[in-house]
Amino acid sequence: MALLYSGCVPDAKTLPRLWLISDARNDARLEAALAALPRGSGLIYRHYHLPGPARYARFRALRRIARARGHVTILADSALTAREWGADGIYGAPRALAPRRAGLIHLATAHNLAELGLAARLGADAALLSPVFATRSHPGAGVLGPVRFRLLARQAALPVIALGGMSAAHARALDWPVWAAIDGLS
Repeated sequence: MALLYSGCVPDAKTLPRLWLISDARNDARLEAALAALPRGSGLIYRHYHLPGPARYARFRALRRIARARGHVTILADSALTAREWGADGIYGAPRALAPRRAGLIHLATAHNLAELGLAARLGADAALLSPVFATRSHPGAGVLGPVRFRLLARQAALPVIALGGMSAAHARALDWPVWAAIDGLS
């Protein structure tokens, strides 16, 4: 299910509301998770743990499932690699996404207002703001919490996707309809 972002971005785009992020720890469950997502959701493929050829083969297998369900596929890599692999876009730190590449969705990582601002200035389509809640990825790390997350997200000049300890229950508690998860969706 897609959401039309409006208000803060003059060239609003239709992007998925729900994003599954791949990781070594959810790899065995990705096929089932992709099949269970609502049509038109998104997959952010990281799989940093795999060597090049295996990473590409795994991406192709997951992309096939994602496309059959109408999902968007985003690659955590360069724009060149995203084009070569047939991804719909790229994911990474704001500076890693620059310069803007036509025809690709750009999703930036952000942890504070300065990074949200940089992502907007560099032309990202949206930013994944994290960590909202405690997460297994960064045990013991500080979190934004619901209040700070909403304050930052509402000040952002681009659409914001909640990340970090997210699940359907946390998304409801956060009262934020656009979110991404590793464990919370797999």
